Amino acid sequence: MVGGLRAGCARLQVKKFGTILNGLFKNQVTLKTKSLYTRSDPFCCGPEKSWSKPAGQDTGLKVFNSLTKRKEPLILAKEGAASWYFAHCALFLSYVRFDILQRILSRVFGINVTHIMVITDIDDKIIQRSQKDNISATALAKIYEEEFKNDMSALKVLPPTLYMRVTENIPQIIAFIKGIINNGHAYATHEGHVYFDIRSIGNRYGKFTGMSVAAYEQGEGGKRDIRDFALWKASKPLEPYWESPWGRGRPGWHIECSTIASSVFGDQLDIHSGGIDLAFPHHENEIAQCEAYHKCDQWGNYFLHSGHLHLRGSTEKMSKSLKNYITIKDFLQSYSADEFRMFCLLSRYQSAVDYSDTSMAIARSLLQSISAFIHDAESYMKGQLLCQAVDEVALWQRLADTKASVQKALADDFDTPRAIDAVMSLIHHGNCQLQVISKANGSSRSAAPFGAIVSYIRDFLDVLGIDLLHSVDSPGLLENVVEELVRFRSEVRSIALAPQEVTPSNTKDGTPPGQPRRDRVPLLRACDALRKNLEPFGVHIKVTSLWTVGGNPRRHENMQTSHRLSGD
Repeated sequence: MVGGLRAGCARLQVKKFGTILNGLFKNQVTLKTKSLYTRSDPFCCGPEKSWSKPAGQDTGLKVFNSLTKRKEPLILAKEGAASWYFAHCALFLSYVRFDILQRILSRVFGINVTHIMVITDIDDKIIQRSQKDNISATALAKIYEEEFKNDMSALKVLPPTLYMRVTENIPQIIAFIKGIINNGHAYATHEGHVYFDIRSIGNRYGKFTGMSVAAYEQGEGGKRDIRDFALWKASKPLEPYWESPWGRGRPGWHIECSTIASSVFGDQLDIHSGGIDLAFPHHENEIAQCEAYHKCDQWGNYFLHSGHLHLRGSTEKMSKSLKNYITIKDFLQSYSADEFRMFCLLSRYQSAVDYSDTSMAIARSLLQSISAFIHDAESYMKGQLLCQAVDEVALWQRLADTKASVQKALADDFDTPRAIDAVMSLIHHGNCQLQVISKANGSSRSAAPFGAIVSYIRDFLDVLGIDLLHSVDSPGLLENVVEELVRFRSEVRSIALAPQEVTPSNTKDGTPPGQPRRDRVPLLRACDALRKNLEPFGVHIKVTSLWTVGGNPRRHENMQTSHRLSGD
């Protein structure tokens, strides 16, 4: 779901993470185990929960690190490249938010973020649904996967470099579990399960807050500690299974992430992200597994968590289990992907956010305001909109200030609300300069600053994944119909507004000389009524020759365009 908006692949769990892959995407990845830990090892008894500032390239950015609960300088192990792992998440709000963050890192700060996406194509829910529907778990997972990909595409989330499925990495997962056992941090039971031994890592467990006994996994039997979690689950009758040293079974929930991330990134990860509800136990257990396997003090350097999406007036997050979600397909019947993306941009990625028609209307209104400004600026640059003299120096300075403000905001933990506010302020000052006049006053046009501003705004939105030119799907046939309708209305208005010539034969109706005939006033009222009646359908006739669909400007070419008419 998109931050509570449920995708078609309701039970498909997906993870993505990124870095330069260096040819590691091979079917067989050898995971070398290390020597056994002893109780005197620093891993077991060192300063357990402290965070160490990593060595590497200081990017100049600061990010809120859930490991420290504060902003930290973003330092990457490799210059110009970030390894980024996105844990599987049912909330598509998180996918859009982190898609935005990755675009910013790549396009604004020049950091190469290449990611792969890991698809959980086997788990309890898939098995249960496949048995209920009398379909194979493999076929069902593929259906969910395709639906998920379609939803991602509809929301304009960039696709990964490569998809990796859990079922295609079972040998690597088994090898990873064996490594943890050999290092003294997991044990097998007589029933064929394998559990991580929490006591074996001492006080290193518990890097995230909010833990409770209720959050711990309930095992199938043989657990030494309630905190221990499954690495391998013994198969039940009629369930899919794989052979292993512990008998037939399948991977636990957390081990797949640690295994595949380690097979690509090794023993150090720059950035790990996901929904805040995954901090514990999922991310906590990933850390425990990876640090136990690699014998490292700090596997993930930065954990970024996205806040929940709430229905307005409710403290509950959107989720399928609470039955308070809507599907992506249903959502996109009312709003566009760009409108949802703007909705995401108006809040900090780590904050909870309320979803409502009102909040979506605000996002839509902002996009329409941006489109309207760009349209007016372009009309001015073409000489189709006459304005008073423009203060070019002020516009150039405002543009430079905006660029600096946006850069500073995005470097400060990806502060997109502050960046959007800076751009809207620029648009406000641009609009203030476009003071329309009815007749040319001899002043020359100042096209250059407006051209630079329009170019910057378009580039800025493109970085964030918003394309104003295609924000609203307006079929060509509909556009032609509206164009003819606007043309007809304009011709009727021209006839109705034509002043009456003064002759002895036409003064009997009492119309003052030079004014429209009184018998044509109903035509003007009908034209105004048509304009107002089209607005609920997203068609806005803004100027004599201008009309928009959902904020996207169109121009009726064969008309006078030098002035606005009141009541138009």
